[in-house]
Amino acid sequence: MRVSILSDIHGNLTAMEAVTEDLRKTTINGCIFLGDLVDYGPHSNEVIHMVSAIKEPIYCNLWGNHEHAIMNHDFSRFSSERGRESARFTQKSLSNQSKHFLNAEMQPGGFYEFILDGKKCLAVHGSLEDYFWKSIFPNQDLSKYEPYDYVFSGHSHEPHYFEQYYAVQNPVTRNRKKTVFINPGSVGQPRNLNPMAQYAILDTGSEKMEFRKVNYDWEKEIAAFSDAVDPFYQERLKRGV
Repeated sequence: MRVSILSDIHGNLTAMEAVTEDLRKTTINGCIFLGDLVDYGPHSNEVIHMVSAIKEPIYCNLWGNHEHAIMNHDFSRFSSERGRESARFTQKSLSNQSKHFLNAEMQPGGFYEFILDGKKCLAVHGSLEDYFWKSIFPNQDLSKYEPYDYVFSGHSHEPHYFEQYYAVQNPVTRNRKKTVFINPGSVGQPRNLNPMAQYAILDTGSEKMEFRKVNYDWEKEIAAFSDAVDPFYQERLKRGV
């Protein structure tokens, strides 16, 4: 199976359109969404509409910390006042149809377990330490993830792929068990010093990973921003910071 993995679109319609066009060039069997469809960018409603129209199977569609904050009216954990102001503005801007989609068509817990091509998978916006607000990185204690074959995560806006090996009692595999950790990066607010829209495709048969980076018209997206949102969220699109 080939599955697309998208995270942290953040209301960036132009980036999402570019990713969608890029996906038309290949074959996929389904999609994984890891949260934060909304906020920061000016097109949260339009991004939700695009996701709702996808015809391929969606194996998971998580709330991120922004959906969680907005739908629960709790902005206390944002690190800056500009972040809280943006989330409040997005909350007021969401249509009733969008709110219904967030409530009815997404997993609100921030994590989801599922089977993909016979593999046990965990999707989590942040990490098992904090489903919404703390990211997974290779240098952490990863012992909690041993039961899974794949761990898909977002939130950091930085792509990663790494393999963790655990000691188990299984002579067939020489007493080792592998978990693959994947973060596709951010479609709409990348922070890895690359401003392109970023996502990933996984082939579950070969374990081949493609980290894809797609040019898009960020100037067009910036022009649509409201003055109610701090210009910081526009400027960072130019440099991927």
